[in-house]
Amino acid sequence: MEAKTIAMSLSGDRLLILPTSPRSSFVSPARFSRLPLKRACIGGVASGSGVDGYRGLARTRWNPIDSTRHRLVPVRAIDSDLPHPIHQGSSGLGKIKEYEEWDSWTAKFSGAANVPFLMLQLPQIILNAQNLLAGNNTALSAVPWMGMLTGLLGNLSLLSYFAKKREKEAAVVQTLGVISTYVVLAQLTMAEAMPLQYFVATSVVVTIGLILNCLYYFGKLSTTLWRLWEDFITVGGLSVLPQIMWSTFVPLVPNSILPGTTAFVIAVAAVIMARTGKLSEEGVRFFGSLSGWTATLMFMWMPISQMWTNFLNPENIKGLSPITMVLAMMGNGLMIPRALFIRDLMWFTGSIWGTLFYGYGNILCLYVYNCTSKSFFVAATVGLISWLGLALWRDAVAYSHNSPFRSLKELVFGP
Repeated sequence: MEAKTIAMSLSGDRLLILPTSPRSSFVSPARFSRLPLKRACIGGVASGSGVDGYRGLARTRWNPIDSTRHRLVPVRAIDSDLPHPIHQGSSGLGKIKEYEEWDSWTAKFSGAANVPFLMLQLPQIILNAQNLLAGNNTALSAVPWMGMLTGLLGNLSLLSYFAKKREKEAAVVQTLGVISTYVVLAQLTMAEAMPLQYFVATSVVVTIGLILNCLYYFGKLSTTLWRLWEDFITVGGLSVLPQIMWSTFVPLVPNSILPGTTAFVIAVAAVIMARTGKLSEEGVRFFGSLSGWTATLMFMWMPISQMWTNFLNPENIKGLSPITMVLAMMGNGLMIPRALFIRDLMWFTGSIWGTLFYGYGNILCLYVYNCTSKSFFVAATVGLISWLGLALWRDAVAYSHNSPFRSLKELVFGP
């Protein structure tokens, strides 16, 4: 996911800054040779979690003959960042074909999500460049650098999440998200809209983060260094999220850094307990999933912030573009089938939330305030319902379920 802001011209020199929807792609083609899979053990699932579990897993090459015996098993949400275990069983060739076809299609849908997200990203960078060339540095002050910095932290957290899962395509998407956000921050620094010392610190974190993730993905990084990096992004995410949520409701609530400070102390205490063996195995695994969840929750909060703004200032909704909201709905919606298919609750939660509350939610607001036509609203509604229905139906067919709701049950509670 990737936090952006779009500056939309209202009239004259007025600009409306809109955060774009989270971006990320869960692209994992049917070529399972890229996935480090765990073999099923008789009497239980092969153990292994976190970094140590990864280093003990051998890569398994996908064999078309063996494909009739191996299928992915849904995993619990707490294990979303681990490779998906497989079990052995028998199934008809027809069912296996349907499974593989839907696996391939969901990967293609996730990859296609890059198109609408790309169309949402470029305007801000282009607009900033034009203002810089024209010497209009004041215009860049309208872009909230703290919001962009928060999005950058979210991208780094998700980059680590996908690097840990060995999801190359999704990791590349997050890397591009980090770089594009960094470009915007560089533009803001050039316009003196962002303090230089913060930009220098950001540059150090971005450089270290990209290098560590690259080394870890290729197996060139020690477990100790990777754990230190995970602790850093976990503490950062847990500290920033409560502060963002609190700041949304200022001035209805006092302007205070107490939420962020309190969360920081709790996060540091959790890190110390996890690394000194004071947490149970279940607690350690839960702690390991926090960085990905906090990044997801950061992006999930964006539509709440936007809709809260719409509620306080209904006139501002006229500055929202219906096409922009459709692109946001499409980008998130295209990732839903893949997240459901691989039973990644964290990814599914972020995607469905962005689709319903950021994309469709703002389209609904536009319709309520007569800022878009009835036919446009009906088309968006029918398209969304049809797409969600298709995703549930095809997933049930791929897994040979009698009911599409069983897929949702497995997503939340496991098999």
